[in-house]
Amino acid sequence: MSVELAWDGRAEIGEGPVWDDQSGRLHWVDIPAGVVHRYSPADGSDQPLVVGRSVGSVGLGTRGGLVAATAEGFALYEAGAAAPCRTVEVEPDLPGNRMNDGGCDPAGRFWAGTMAWNHEPGAGALYRLGPAGDILVAARMLGGLTIANGLDWSPDGRLFYYIDSDTQRVDVFDFDAAEGSLRNRRPFVHVPIAEGLPDGLAVDADGCVWVALFGTGRVRRYTPQGQVDVEVELPVSLVTSMAFGGHDMKDLYVTTARHRLTDEERSRQIHAGGLYICRPGPSGLAPRRFGWI
Repeated sequence: MSVELAWDGRAEIGEGPVWDDQSGRLHWVDIPAGVVHRYSPADGSDQPLVVGRSVGSVGLGTRGGLVAATAEGFALYEAGAAAPCRTVEVEPDLPGNRMNDGGCDPAGRFWAGTMAWNHEPGAGALYRLGPAGDILVAARMLGGLTIANGLDWSPDGRLFYYIDSDTQRVDVFDFDAAEGSLRNRRPFVHVPIAEGLPDGLAVDADGCVWVALFGTGRVRRYTPQGQVDVEVELPVSLVTSMAFGGHDMKDLYVTTARHRLTDEERSRQIHAGGLYICRPGPSGLAPRRFGWI
């Protein structure tokens, strides 16, 4: 399978890609740089949104705005704005934590997890940003996480897939969209350490689960039964996440990192931290959108 460099972003930690089917742009973040990139495959341009603090993930709004999971919590940006109109704080008593991967659920809420900068075991949690009466509230949904990472929902919205990378597992929950609740957590797949650290996650239109394997330069597709049926190899080792996009939702964009590479590895992996693209065959799902911006 042909894998090409879409944009040489040189991100320290590229993450959180999400395709905007309205603008034809791919949104993704460089976490420590505090930048949301908006890449256009039509002309190769990039429109950066400088957040000014670490940003772990971003979600699209129904009215053209953005919601970003930042160091302080959830930051809401109105369409075209360079500064947030509102921030919902998360863990203000834990300055050693930051927010990481996130995504929108079938009801339009935005979910994102936290983790300690030093990867302290059990220091992180998973939060759900949604309405409580007339206000937006960040509700704590899971605790005891170490590296809160990839998340997504099945096409029918009944299953929630989640990665706490430190466990070397992808877990699956029963999901109630009306309540926004999680039940019946169980292992979906276990990834041996030698095969990479499970990082970002995306579910395709067939209900199969794509997992980025950090450290081994691979993206793997699991069937709903947990069997591997596709594997994509990249020319860089620190693969972080992926998202489907393009006019037919068959382009698979893959984000990568360079922060843990030695000088010798950087000299060999000259495009580490770049954004890659391939067409593995399956189609992705249309992006879900946050309903309050």
